[in-house]
Amino acid sequence: MVSNLLASSMGASLSSLIMGSIALVIIVSLAFYIYMSFVVMITGKRLGVQNATLAWIPLVGKPLVMSKAAKMPWWPVLLMIGMFIPFVGVLFAIAYIVFYFIWWWKMTEARNIPGWTTLLTFVPFLGGIWALVLWGLLAWSKK
Repeated sequence: MVSNLLASSMGASLSSLIMGSIALVIIVSLAFYIYMSFVVMITGKRLGVQNATLAWIPLVGKPLVMSKAAKMPWWPVLLMIGMFIPFVGVLFAIAYIVFYFIWWWKMTEARNIPGWTTLLTFVPFLGGIWALVLWGLLAWSKK
């Protein structure tokens, strides 16, 4: 009887922990999405993109605004479709990432920030934090 009570208590605790973890992931993901959409939109507006509010469209909005802000063609956004093709999807993903960083490099230079600062995002762990800071600099710096 006591072991059944203990087992049900542990099960309730475990399910509460899992549900709390899921809720935390959802909240952090939503905050990250809002921040990224906002800074890409602001950066796009500062660089003269007419429809910078496209940054709020999931998946394709941010790359479209970035390509327009970098004054480069938008068609590499279509490489995201190729990522779902078995076996060759990795090649499409690599090509897309290369274009993404070229756009980002050109945007930083257009905002008078050295383009090489985008390469710092490749540093493990700290690179992710630097990416958030760099987007903030692109959106709100006075340069």
